[in-house]
Amino acid sequence: MVLLSLAASHHDLDLDVLERLSSDVQAVASELVGSVASVSGAVVLATCNRFELYLEVDDAADTPSALATAAVAVAGRSGYTADQVSGHLRVRTGTEAAAHLFSVASGLDSMVVGEREIAGQVRRALTTARRDRTTTSGLESLFQAASRVSRSVESRTGLGATGRSVVGVALDIAEQHLPDWSAVRCVLIGTGSYAGASLAALKARGARDIRVYSASGRAGSFAAARGVRSLPASADLAAEVSDVDLVVACSGAAGAVLGVDALAAARVGTPSSLTVVDLALRHDVDPGVRSLPGVRLVSLHTVAEHAPAEHAAVRAAHEVVEAAAEAYEADRRVRDWNPAVVAERTRVLGGLEAGLSALPTELRDERAERALRRRTRAALHAPTVRAREAARAGDAATYAVALTELASIPVPAVAANAH
Repeated sequence: MVLLSLAASHHDLDLDVLERLSSDVQAVASELVGSVASVSGAVVLATCNRFELYLEVDDAADTPSALATAAVAVAGRSGYTADQVSGHLRVRTGTEAAAHLFSVASGLDSMVVGEREIAGQVRRALTTARRDRTTTSGLESLFQAASRVSRSVESRTGLGATGRSVVGVALDIAEQHLPDWSAVRCVLIGTGSYAGASLAALKARGARDIRVYSASGRAGSFAAARGVRSLPASADLAAEVSDVDLVVACSGAAGAVLGVDALAAARVGTPSSLTVVDLALRHDVDPGVRSLPGVRLVSLHTVAEHAPAEHAAVRAAHEVVEAAAEAYEADRRVRDWNPAVVAERTRVLGGLEAGLSALPTELRDERAERALRRRTRAALHAPTVRAREAARAGDAATYAVALTELASIPVPAVAANAH
């Protein structure tokens, strides 16, 4: 079993490229698991600033074909060629793959270092894979470990405890051009998890006049559950936002729900300024609105430019992640290599018990049998320990020697030694 990470992020690519790579991502996972014999599992992690595909393949020799097939599957939905997709994706395996996911889950690879939304997105990626039946025990173990590491990083370093997030940084930027938060009039576009985080952040800052809009019609129930007002799906959104102070857009709809021409027409004669925060990867708001008089746009690009620099807590968090990745990979090797050790121990101990059970009752000697069991386990102990320590260290040569020693231990001759 080999775990692979194929990742593209804001560090290397424009957000528009990430948007295209992320097209119909769940179908990619299902296609790979359903049609490629060597790919036993797939989990997709797609957020506003990354596209990552985690695969489990049967053997290291299957890695090139799995990568090629994954590139073709992504290309078929993104409009890029398979070669272009391959060029955009960085491939990691083993400890490096684990360390990367642990770093991502801990917010160390985000636009805003230490941001907290990503931990939930990692959990939801695994939940989606379970629903689509594309996960495996190996991927389950990897993603569950990533969530544990994320919690460990926060508890041991304090990173993330201050609530830093993409939403938080965006609102920090926006508030420079806003009245007091208690007087801010806001329209929130979207009803997903990001909208929930945005609404919570707005309330925490003191915003009271918040209306929720969703073209899907889900705004009513979303707003009622959170004590704010909603706009009907049929509302003229441009007109609704023409006289507010702030728009926070994070619906992730396919295409802009607020266009520049409609907003320009709605704002004719409006003297007030408008700050638009667009946190959607696919641009809920036409970027051209930044050219309108009195309109300021805060986008994911803006957030990336204002993200805080690395500090001592981040360095400490990286140390936690690196140690956890090494420990995870060591545990994984022990799990993968241990069956051969168990098989040899079972051969000897199982053979011993079978021989003892076959003895006639009158020939059984309980004290002699206990002594024989002790001697047998003692003979197995040292090579077993060496094999498992070698597996943990990744020392294949020492492991092979220890396994050979285990294989050379014969099943005790019961009739000659048990009485």
